[in-house]
Amino acid sequence: MKLTLTWQERRALYQLLRPYLKNDKVQQMNAYIQHGSVSTLQHCKYVAEVSCWLNNRFHLGANQKALMIGALLHDFYLYDWHVDENHEHPLHGFSHPEAARKNAQHYFRIGKQTQDVIRCHMWPLTLTQVPTSRAAIIVCIADKYCSLYETLFLRKRKERTRT
Repeated sequence: MKLTLTWQERRALYQLLRPYLKNDKVQQMNAYIQHGSVSTLQHCKYVAEVSCWLNNRFHLGANQKALMIGALLHDFYLYDWHVDENHEHPLHGFSHPEAARKNAQHYFRIGKQTQDVIRCHMWPLTLTQVPTSRAAIIVCIADKYCSLYETLFLRKRKERTRT
């Protein structure tokens, strides 16, 4: 199944996300690798696109603004989780949603529903942070889909181009 947005959907998505994408702190996510050969920022953009696609194609009725902004900022933790020599970020999978939520709130003053989207995106790993809104559930699913795809397929593509 191909998860491609129409040009109108893509334009609406990136029009809403433009102020965030222009922010220096958000651009800093390009410096960190997320999965395979994909930067954290590119991963978050993929999650936003897949979340938008799921919401639109299945007519799920999620709050579009909370969905898109939450998806873009769900991994806004601003460190390289692969290199943690000082153990400043123990158990990254469990702790990074709260770090991302705090950064998003600090830099952008996001609303409660967007904060919940960010805080809950790692469920079920974070057992107590259960998604309670449609937007949070969608981003949780989209993040798993994108993470798996990036880890399995985009790494292999990069390795194939080296040989």
